[in-house]
Amino acid sequence: MNIQARKLILIEEFLHISDENLISKLELLIRQEKKNLLENELTPMSLNEFHNLIDKAIQDSDAGRVITHEELKNKVNEWK
Repeated sequence: MNIQARKLILIEEFLHISDENLISKLELLIRQEKKNLLENELTPMSLNEFHNLIDKAIQDSDAGRVITHEELKNKVNEWK
């Protein structure tokens, strides 16, 4: 059975649940598992990578490749 079929079966099972407590537990389980997956995908950068990022940021700043806080806020507001 492929993943899509399993998802559909799970959805059907979920739709038949009437116990509020069970639904809350399932929601909590899903949130926790998503958090765990994300944390497992993250890898800390090395000190050398960190220093390289700082050096690049300084170079960008010196070259004028920066925007102000207000400009960034305005750009974000345009996305909405």
